[in-house]
Amino acid sequence: MTAFSAHAWARNADAYEAIRTMPFNAELAAGTLSPARFVHYIVQDAHYLIGFGRALALAAAKAPDPDRIVQFARAAETAIVVERSLHGGFFRDHGIDARTFAQTPLSPACDHYVSSLMATAYGEPYEVVLAALLPCFWIYAEVGTDILSRAASANPYQAWIDTYAGEEFATAVAQMIAATDEAAADASPSLRERMHRAFTRATQLEWMFWDGAYREARWPV
Repeated sequence: MTAFSAHAWARNADAYEAIRTMPFNAELAAGTLSPARFVHYIVQDAHYLIGFGRALALAAAKAPDPDRIVQFARAAETAIVVERSLHGGFFRDHGIDARTFAQTPLSPACDHYVSSLMATAYGEPYEVVLAALLPCFWIYAEVGTDILSRAASANPYQAWIDTYAGEEFATAVAQMIAATDEAAADASPSLRERMHRAFTRATQLEWMFWDGAYREARWPV
């Protein structure tokens, strides 16, 4: 049987290509993305990582063995502590203090993504939770590596590029893929299909998140 991850990636290859080539990532690679768009993105991403960390913690609670509990608990810590240190550097560069961050509401795309992850983490079995979490890991690694290969020199967003194209993040992604494939190995066909639906929806929400950042989308009313 084809590994779940390979099948899921193939089913969503067109969506990934749309993400890879979308204006936000093209301009980020060129170093021409406007500071306003990047600030919108980085603030929303910091909000997102709080929800992502909670979903990872729930995955740890549902994990069937101690090694996976440790893996997801550490991933939750990384999402909130380590990756937010990256955001903190950009926050300082752009004059965003803790109060400004706290008073900025989640954008429609961010709210939708976090709500979807939390609903899945609370209401779905372990296997489906991992499938919903995997795109955030995997797509960021692929986009980071792709952008690194074509990034302009002296790119103002080099710290972001280096984080997601780096070996440490690649290791975390490989561990997440392995855990998801492990969970899917003994899943029934119907459960695997639920995993595929969760993976696809999260992939769609990745596109929506970057698109919303590029448009600096806010609640219309």
